[in-house]
Amino acid sequence: GQPSLCTSRKQAWQGKSRIVCCIFYYSYPFHELAMAVLGSEACFETVWFERQRFEEAESQHQRFLIGGAPCATKGGASKTVELTPEMAARVEAVEKENRALRATVSTLTTQVEQLAKRLAALETSSGVEPAAAEPTPAAADEDDSDLDLFGDDDEDDEEAERVKAERIAAYAERKSKKVAVIAKSNIILDVKPWDDETDMKEVERQVRTIELDGLLWGSSKLVEVGYGIKKLVISCVVVDDKVGTDILEEKITAFEDLVQSVDVAAFNKI
Repeated sequence: GQPSLCTSRKQAWQGKSRIVCCIFYYSYPFHELAMAVLGSEACFETVWFERQRFEEAESQHQRFLIGGAPCATKGGASKTVELTPEMAARVEAVEKENRALRATVSTLTTQVEQLAKRLAALETSSGVEPAAAEPTPAAADEDDSDLDLFGDDDEDDEEAERVKAERIAAYAERKSKKVAVIAKSNIILDVKPWDDETDMKEVERQVRTIELDGLLWGSSKLVEVGYGIKKLVISCVVVDDKVGTDILEEKITAFEDLVQSVDVAAFNKI
């Protein structure tokens, strides 16, 4: 029932440790003990007092990464960040491209101005009133002001006149070779006698004796009118520019012993 030697020694050591810890706790404050061990009060701070300074530093770093913007120092002054060789090469390439674009714009502006002048000259030579041209911006570089892409205006006028004359000659030649369409008509006439004793064969023979340039007689027939009277229905083809219905009626009614009247029964274009 007696405790062993090892157990007695262990209990004795634990008791001595408790006494030492109590003496150390009450004789040395815990806060100063932590300061002695860790060496800073920042371990116990719950508020970030330097947040604004760190945010400003981060912002300056981001601007530096974007393109070498000046960074503000603590005193308010600014210092320019030196460009790296890669950034300097990029800036030089952008400036070179900008100069090339300006030269291209200047060349295009000059070409547009010259083209407007040439168009106005062509419209004037053709008799058409030239339209009001919109004002174009002046060339940016004076080096391209002497660039003449379209030649002298006098040469342009001569060239326009030559082209115009060639086109007129070609049109006249095509028109002369084109076969003119001759307008013709088909006319049917009713020739009426005086009475039933009139010889209708003689009437037809007399009508066909009429000869005119552009007149071609066609078929004929006798049609009963009434009371034994018959009329002569005869067709003909005429050229519209040479023969008309008036002259036909005048020529046929000239046989006044045989013909009472002449009527146009039909008139059709061929």
